[in-house]
Amino acid sequence: MIGAITLLFLGVPLMGNAFAQTPVAAVPTADTGDTAFMLISAALVLLMTPGLAFFYGGFVRSRNVLNTLMMSFVLMAIVGVSWILWGYSLSFAPGLPFIGGLQWFGLNGVGLEVTDYLKGSNPAEVVSYAGTIPHQAFMIYQAMFAIITPALISGAIAERMSFRAYSLFVLLWSTFVYAPLAHMVWAKGGFLGLYGGLGALDFAGGTVVHISSGVSALVAAIVIGPRKTHPDRLSPPHNVPFILLGAALLWFGWFGFNAGSALSVAGGTSGNLVTNVATTAFVATNTAAAAAALMWLILESVLRGKPTAVGAATGAVAGLVGITPAAGFVTPLSAILIGFITAFVCFYAISFKHKLEIDDALDTFPVHGIGGTVGAILTAIFATTQVNGGGKDGVLRGNFGELGVELVAIAVAYAIAGVGTWIILKIIDATVGLRVKEEAELQGLDINEHGEEGYNSEFGDRPTQ
Repeated sequence: MIGAITLLFLGVPLMGNAFAQTPVAAVPTADTGDTAFMLISAALVLLMTPGLAFFYGGFVRSRNVLNTLMMSFVLMAIVGVSWILWGYSLSFAPGLPFIGGLQWFGLNGVGLEVTDYLKGSNPAEVVSYAGTIPHQAFMIYQAMFAIITPALISGAIAERMSFRAYSLFVLLWSTFVYAPLAHMVWAKGGFLGLYGGLGALDFAGGTVVHISSGVSALVAAIVIGPRKTHPDRLSPPHNVPFILLGAALLWFGWFGFNAGSALSVAGGTSGNLVTNVATTAFVATNTAAAAAALMWLILESVLRGKPTAVGAATGAVAGLVGITPAAGFVTPLSAILIGFITAFVCFYAISFKHKLEIDDALDTFPVHGIGGTVGAILTAIFATTQVNGGGKDGVLRGNFGELGVELVAIAVAYAIAGVGTWIILKIIDATVGLRVKEEAELQGLDINEHGEEGYNSEFGDRPTQ
């Protein structure tokens, strides 16, 4: 790997204008407000990754907290590099309906231009992804999605997968699962998307992010197998404040995730109506999260007698997942219903998962896989062009065909994520192996995988003999 990277950089002089400054006279003026908005949104989405680390880290046993935190944190390093080299090109460069080309490898040709960089490919009327911001601003914003998505999978295989195998897995997964899905849904000419595809509505990642990671998490949990202590000797969350902190950071960062997907702060019109998609997505995001947290607390109070902090945090995340594909297409009242419905379904999905005794350690599939599926279906029901003229009407507006389109997109996401993950895991298992040794798992992954502990040993939990 080091040799390959060295050869890449030695070849820089042969790459022409790959890293050259674009002449000032050739750069159309970018909108400063939109550019600032998108850079801030990108930073907010990146903040979600350490937020996820704390959210997951609070659930595991204290002897595995650092390993769990690192499984999110390392994505900022791995995908932060691979996205620049080939990830962005495979995801968004014009190519086939199912995958992009490699003409933007190493960001070759990806500079400060704001338009015309998609000319020469179909559909001809689409000449850029965001016509008021630099191409690199769009690229780095999308990088943050690529970083957090495979991190979500870590919740399913916590406390038993080796860090070496996990690092290799996320590199392969982001290349062979995430990139094709992102291209199909969001890229020009993608098979499923609005730019010349079937027309599936996925505003900020219901299929690309949540269904893909949730399904992959379920497959990974089955392939790797349960923890040695599952299901008879499971421990409660070791740090509930971490869980609340993580959920709060996720909620905060999700405004960049959803509102930023408008790619502009400018308003517009849809018929005789004034619209502002960024504002619509921002309001819908907060509303759905609040509604879902409320629904989860009500369910706990009625069915289990007491509302819990963990339940409030989980409910809020479920609502954020559910609203993600719909955020820029629905009204605030629809966002409330989406939050309520998603929380209700995810609540019972977690209970059903426990009955199946699948060791999805931190409920990644019930929250992200099921939540993303419910959100995608509800998008097809509640979407309206009254809030976004660039979208489509849903079932409640008479467009019954949109539900079929969304179901096709969901099925494709399930198939690619499920089959792709299974193949990648089998290859890794046959080469470097997937799991740590039983002794290391019982002793804790922090000391065995990283040579350090999250807490002083006198405060840590130790396995009993």
